[in-house]
Amino acid sequence: MTGAGRMSGDGKISAERERCVGAGQCVLAAPAVFDQDEKDGLVLVLDERPPVSQSDAVHEAVRACPSGALALR
Repeated sequence: MTGAGRMSGDGKISAERERCVGAGQCVLAAPAVFDQDEKDGLVLVLDERPPVSQSDAVHEAVRACPSGALALR
C-alpha cells in the first residue's frame, strides 16, 4: 500500500525481535514509529510504512540500533 505522503521510496520497516536487545534507541529517534513491549522491552513497530515526514527519524532509528534489528526493505 503506497499512499500519498507515505515512505514509498524507502520501503517497509521490519524488526527482528529476536535480535533486539531493548536499548530503546529506535523509540528515542522515532517515537511515532517505534515502541517497546511492556512485557519484554523489545521493539514494536507501530507503523511499517510511516509518513514521509518521519523519514529522517526512521533512518536515524535504523542507524542507531545497536543490535542491527531494524531494516528498511
